[in-house]
Amino acid sequence: MSRLPRGWKKIRAEVLARDPICVLCGVRPSSHCDHIKAKTDDHQPAKLQGVCAECHGRKSSAEGNAAQRANPRPGRRRPPERHPGLR
Repeated sequence: MSRLPRGWKKIRAEVLARDPICVLCGVRPSSHCDHIKAKTDDHQPAKLQGVCAECHGRKSSAEGNAAQRANPRPGRRRPPERHPGLR
């Protein structure tokens, strides 16, 4: 199941027309429609921005890294246990 709404192509075209130049770097043309706040399913044009592929990749990577730091995976090693005879 897709997380994108029915009219996504129209919404995306509207955002890219509104932001023809990447709002993050201000240099390259926008080619991606990015959620301003990560991991939201709010597809209102006011919550989206036009960004270039390079800035989109950099922003998505930074958001993913921040999420991993906030919720690290448990280690593979078990915590050390006291020897049963040394209690």
